[in-house]
Amino acid sequence: MSAQPKHNYDESKIKTLSSLEHIRMRSGMYIGRIGDGSHYDDGIYVLMKEVLDNAIDEFIMGFGRRVDVKIEDGSVCVRDFGRGIPLGKVVDCVSTINTGAKYNDDVFQFSVGLNGVGTKAVNALSSSFFVRSHREGQYFEAEFSRGKLLREKKGRTDEKDGTFVRFTPDAQIFGKSAFNDEHVQRRLRLYTYLNAELIIECNGTRFISDNGLLDLVAEETDGEAIYEPFHYRSKTLELAFTHSNRFNETHYSFVNGQYTTDGGTHLSAFREGILKAVNSFAKTSFEGDDVREGMIGTIAIRLKDPVFESQTKNKLGNTEIRGDLVKEVQRVVEDLMHRDTKKADMLVAKIRDTEALRKELQQVKKLARERAKSVSLRIPQLKDCKVHLDGKRGKGGESMIFITEGQSAAGSITSCRDVNTQAIFTLKGKPMNVCDLKRDAIYKNDELYNLMRTLNIEETVDSLRYGKVILATDADVDGLHIRNLMVTFFLRFFEPLVQRGHVQILETPLFRVRNKKETIYCYSETARDEAAKKLGKGCEITRFKGLGEISPGEFKQFIGKEIKLTPVDIVDQHHIPELLQFYMGKNTPDRRDYIMENLVVDIEAA
Repeated sequence: MSAQPKHNYDESKIKTLSSLEHIRMRSGMYIGRIGDGSHYDDGIYVLMKEVLDNAIDEFIMGFGRRVDVKIEDGSVCVRDFGRGIPLGKVVDCVSTINTGAKYNDDVFQFSVGLNGVGTKAVNALSSSFFVRSHREGQYFEAEFSRGKLLREKKGRTDEKDGTFVRFTPDAQIFGKSAFNDEHVQRRLRLYTYLNAELIIECNGTRFISDNGLLDLVAEETDGEAIYEPFHYRSKTLELAFTHSNRFNETHYSFVNGQYTTDGGTHLSAFREGILKAVNSFAKTSFEGDDVREGMIGTIAIRLKDPVFESQTKNKLGNTEIRGDLVKEVQRVVEDLMHRDTKKADMLVAKIRDTEALRKELQQVKKLARERAKSVSLRIPQLKDCKVHLDGKRGKGGESMIFITEGQSAAGSITSCRDVNTQAIFTLKGKPMNVCDLKRDAIYKNDELYNLMRTLNIEETVDSLRYGKVILATDADVDGLHIRNLMVTFFLRFFEPLVQRGHVQILETPLFRVRNKKETIYCYSETARDEAAKKLGKGCEITRFKGLGEISPGEFKQFIGKEIKLTPVDIVDQHHIPELLQFYMGKNTPDRRDYIMENLVVDIEAA
């Protein structure tokens, strides 16, 4: 038995990092994901948020109603008109960890940034960071690069009190990143919804909300609301909610102006409080799922000492507030319902319809399960793998299932797949279009029912068996149609699967260009032309129309370590029903007219 190699583990191997070094080396601890700006939660938006939070905190405390934002050439400028950072502490407040006034309740009662890290992280992760504080006719400014002070200056000024910050995300950390206008505007709108009458000007566009969270719910329902939303606002609590005919519930929760994407104590208290209020008003005992199906709701609370589960503040952890908050939400919602019994009756009627449909669906489920057992104990369309996703233990994320059509395509994948982590579900043809159908359609259609069983998402998407659900269709019109039908299926009935990034599309080459010495696989016509030019005259060009045309030997590399996947992203969640209805609904004439008006013809190719 060979001796184990010796590692020189002594005092010299122990490192102590400065706060600046730690932020740059472990940036994910402070801002979450890095990204390139294409995703809503990418790091550059967290940097922008940290600076904006300080400006919003000034507004919350009653100083400065307007915030000016400018994004240009990759840099962000934020100017508030609050009190301004005390001039003698400007450098410390933006560069020294655990420094700030937000530890002092007399100055900031309901602040988002309570740990003195946010702006320091922005400074450390910016190639250029500039801050200027205007205060009582004087100013102090400082300029940094990657957290290190370059210069500072002070003097007199005629400008109004407040703070100006300009930063440029460091390319060494974020690479080639860019701010997406839709993501920026979405964040700014949320700020105004949470702070009624706050004005944010960004690149010439004004954002303001007179009705707070009521405006947010109105935007999210986009004309789908069954009744006008209920709304309540006090100094420490605001909530609004209504119902639509969607199958999923949609909630937005906030603490001190911070959007808690993963919810937490306040969201669970909101859901329970509404359930208790509805049951008390209706003098019945509805189930929580029936009350919440189709609900679009939002809650915002203000706390003196919020406890978040991470630096990025995505989830609230103050368990001690839950009991009182449940009682408060119940009291508020009951009062709202008694004040407007017409809306309350519409709410109760919607829940009764949902309850009736659920009971009817239980009978359909029972028949579907009995039918499935009589056919086979196994799912005939599934070739399973050995490793499965276990969300509770955080294991099996590498597992994937390919949803494909036809035996030839399935055969290519089957012969070269990794049996440990790659499963295959074979569609028999084009799946049913479920755009205008109710949930019982899944149980009446063998193929969709078997797919739901395969994924194990009947009761909840939390029990999903595979880390990735991959649509693997042919690169032709029929293949694209099947892909759209499957996306419609997931968005219609299992939207959280898409929201969480599980649903992805397999990208396979459209062309193979080769000569006797080299083979190049191309994913576009442009790449094909470049490859043909590189390999010269006489090269062979093959167009892959179907997955079955790619030999197993070739296919192996396309689903192996270098697999190319495109996630199905939701850019604007509240427009999903509208988009599905337009592109997959029964409005064929409107869709045809739209295509004819927007059809682009390649004259040269023709």
